[in-house]
Amino acid sequence: MSETRSRQVVIAGAGIAGLTAALAFAERGFPVRLLEQARQLEAAGAGLQLSSNATRVLRRFGVLDRLLPEAIRPEAVVLKDARSLRELARVPLGEAGEKRWGAPYLVAHRADLQAALIAAAALRPDIELVTGARVTGTAVGPHSVTAAVEIDGKATNVAGGLLVAADGVWSSVRAGLARTAGFAASRFSGELAWRATVPAESAAGQAFMQIGATNCVTTFLHAGFHMVAYPVSKGSAFNLAAFTKGERIAEGWSGHADPAILSTAMRGTAATLAKLAALAGPWTAFPIHTVAQRRWTMPEGIALIGDAAHAMTPFAAQGAAMGIEDASMLADLVADFSGDPAQGLAIWENLRRPRVEKVLKRGALNRLAWHARGPMAIARNLVLAARPPEKLAADLDWLYGWAEQKVVQR
Repeated sequence: MSETRSRQVVIAGAGIAGLTAALAFAERGFPVRLLEQARQLEAAGAGLQLSSNATRVLRRFGVLDRLLPEAIRPEAVVLKDARSLRELARVPLGEAGEKRWGAPYLVAHRADLQAALIAAAALRPDIELVTGARVTGTAVGPHSVTAAVEIDGKATNVAGGLLVAADGVWSSVRAGLARTAGFAASRFSGELAWRATVPAESAAGQAFMQIGATNCVTTFLHAGFHMVAYPVSKGSAFNLAAFTKGERIAEGWSGHADPAILSTAMRGTAATLAKLAALAGPWTAFPIHTVAQRRWTMPEGIALIGDAAHAMTPFAAQGAAMGIEDASMLADLVADFSGDPAQGLAIWENLRRPRVEKVLKRGALNRLAWHARGPMAIARNLVLAARPPEKLAADLDWLYGWAEQKVVQR
């Protein structure tokens, strides 16, 4: 196998994690072949939150400057009671957050982030993006990994020194490995995400402005659901995401679910919030699937990152950020341990697991607190009232202030 081919990194999936990985490996001198199943790159979902731990990495790869003109820097995360609309807590972001954590906290449309990543990748001659390329299988050899790929209906093989699966929660690479190498399968979490994007000038947009700040991330808390709302697309629209329990629906980014599930979950909320939900419809339902932390790498040269490795519920707003962190750290460790790639992969997985596990626990805690009822809700409100904004921000230093660890070889 030629040296160029042995150094080639093959990445399955050109979403946020895959594009970030392509940039990270190219920066470290690796030729990259990025395989995307879709014939045209289209962003799934709507808005997303990018905390400082993610934007710090994006800045490193020249993506942040491209994204900033399209993104919003919210001044705070505000928690409100969905029944009374009373403010329960406020976590300062904006300039205070950027000073505290060393990078901005942004909200943006997913399409704008993907466009910024694609533009940065297009400037790198060492990144080859192949669309309409579906990975159908993998094979490992003593010095290479080969992906069986179907490109425009024609079967071919793509070989390299490392295969990175960044193909999401329904990863075809992981599914193939699950049968032979003990990788985890995705599972339905029992939760549905209901999403809508409303123009600021629409009736729904005006309804939101009556109960939520246009320069903040506002989360409405209720025993049966919670809703997160924030501006996107330079403030011309608002992204709304509500979360409820629900039955499993068709796998995929969106599906059909009975809108009565959402309206029933919202019983007892403030009339103005119920009006917003009615005006924002029709809502699109997204089944929330997760992937258990089981196995992310094979020493022969395979690594899973982002949702392919550890898809999580969105209750810590860290899904995209964890994929971005994964990608950056993986490229650095593979490069730093080029003489022993298996060791580099093992160190990467060992370092990432505790971090991801802590984020998973934070998400579970958030959901428990946001959906609290009765005495638990009263206790939650008392705890939040007792903690000033500065203390609430300090509680997130471990998360938003993350910086990549440098591993020294001995």
